[in-house]
Order: sequence, then C-alpha cells, then structure tokens
Amino acid sequence: MRSLWQSCACLIAAAALAVLAAAAVAQDGTDWITKFPRAPVHVAAWPGGKKVALSFALFVEEFGFGQGPVYRPDLASRSPDLVNENFRQYSLSWGNLRVGRLFKDLDVPLSIVLNAEFPRAHPSEWKEIRAVQPSAPIVAHGMNNTSRMLPLSRGLDEQKAYIRETLDLIAGTTGVKSTGWSSPSVYANADTMQAMAAAGITYTLDQMDSDIVSRLKTPDGPLLLLPYPVVTVDMGQNLARMKSPTEIEALWLDYVVELADEARGDPAREATTVVIGIHPFVVGTPDGAAAMRRVLSRLKNDRSVWLTDTDAILKAIDTK
Repeated sequence: MRSLWQSCACLIAAAALAVLAAAAVAQDGTDWITKFPRAPVHVAAWPGGKKVALSFALFVEEFGFGQGPVYRPDLASRSPDLVNENFRQYSLSWGNLRVGRLFKDLDVPLSIVLNAEFPRAHPSEWKEIRAVQPSAPIVAHGMNNTSRMLPLSRGLDEQKAYIRETLDLIAGTTGVKSTGWSSPSVYANADTMQAMAAAGITYTLDQMDSDIVSRLKTPDGPLLLLPYPVVTVDMGQNLARMKSPTEIEALWLDYVVELADEARGDPAREATTVVIGIHPFVVGTPDGAAAMRRVLSRLKNDRSVWLTDTDAILKAIDTK
C-alpha cells in the first residue's frame, strides 16, 4: 500500500511539473495559441514605485434590437421581449453615462472598449459619454457584438480586412486612431494576433493567462499582451454566475489587494498588471455604481496600486 501511495505521489508531482512547464513555455518561449515567440516584459515597478497597474475598461457595445445580454432567460421567448430589451436599453442609455461620470467624479482614469458601430447607432449617447470622458483611450472592439464579429473561419486576409474596417470606422466617428484591440466576446483565433499587428495595433486585451505583460512576435510585427483575467469580468460573474455587484466588489478587492500584498511581502517581486472589464449592465445601475465607487475609493488609498488606463501602461513600458 505504501508503495502505491508513493507511486501516486510521484505521478501527481510529475503532472504538476508538467503544468508549470507548460505555463512557462506559454509566457517565455512559444505562445500556446498562436505558436509565435512570446516573452515576458519585465517591469520592476510602475510610475511612483507602484507594484500593481490596474485599468478598468468600460465596454461600450452595440448588439442590435432583440440581441445581446439576457437578464431574464425565462422571458426570452417572448416576442417582443420587452423586459430584456429594456434591460439592455437602460444600460446603453443610462449605464454607460453613469459609469463615465463616476470615474470622472473620483478622478480615476478609464479606458473605453468600443464597438465601431456604437457611435453611429447611438450618436447622442456616444456624444454624452465622450463629453464626460474626453481623453479616455479607445480600444477597438470589432464592429459589433452579435452579427458582425471576427470572421474567424475565413482566413488571415479576411481578419486583416475586418480589423482595418473597424479601425477606420472608429477613426471616422470619434477622430481617434485606436492602437489597442479587444476581440468581440473575447473570441479570436491564431490568425487574429497577426491580423492586429498588420493593422497597426500595438496591444491587445485578449490575453487571459498571466499577471504580467508579455510581448508576442508575429510575422507582421510585435504585439503587447495586457492581462485581462477571466474571473474579474463583471458581466460573466453577474449574468452567468448570478453574482451581485457587492459580491463582485469583494472579488475585485481581494484580487487586486492580494497582488499588492504579494508585492509588499516580496519587494523584489515583479510588478503586475490587471485590466478589469466592466459593463453598464452591471456597474451602470445605481447599486452597481455604488459598489464601483467603494472599490475605486478603497484602491485609491492603496500605495501599491496604480489606477491608470491602458495607453498609460503602454507608455510606461516604452520608457523602460
């Protein structure tokens, strides 16, 4: 029996080593999705000696009537489904603006992840959002989040054309030439990274497997991968896992403060980065905004946390 347990222990240890080795290869060698060379970007500290760079990214998205997130699945078969449609409409009309105002009031930088079709489909709403967040960097988020997503099955050239079309439309409606990218619904494939680099994108939020920034070397140029953790995205926690804003508040604080505490415990530890996706369906409601306000107020007082935006993270890396 003892030898059996010893054999099991050896197998478990070998499996653990294999997992750690795979993670190391993914972040310092060959990227496990694209198979392109990938290496970590080593940052000892962010500006001001901060150890955790945190950017909240507001997803401003276009779905189309009858499409998009569903709050009441039991009513989704209705035609028209006014309950879920009003849930979406409230978020687009009131939620985005409430979030923009909240970050402005607390003087916290905000990044905007934008579907290219949103400003054209909702011109007055976009004008209001941009008025309260005039300098927030715009991260391109494809054309829309339902009917015009990345053409993943049609090859590299089609993806290059799609990304260029997205960037051109955003530039035409906002006057901003986006250099960041987030694939609609975080749905990309091996060709997408190369297509981004070919279009002039310098960073993406599609990386979900690390606490540090890494650099991907594609055939069309380098691409920085900013960490965008799966577990911190508010809409997944709220709609899929039925977590309330106060529960998400606790998750965010635990996630970020733990990174900061790790750094305080080991000052030689590398600086980390977190981009947290937020949506008007969750933090754009009054109760969601109250939770968001508490999170921002708490993190503003943590001397190890740098509340910033995605473009500022890139600039800080460029100076190192």
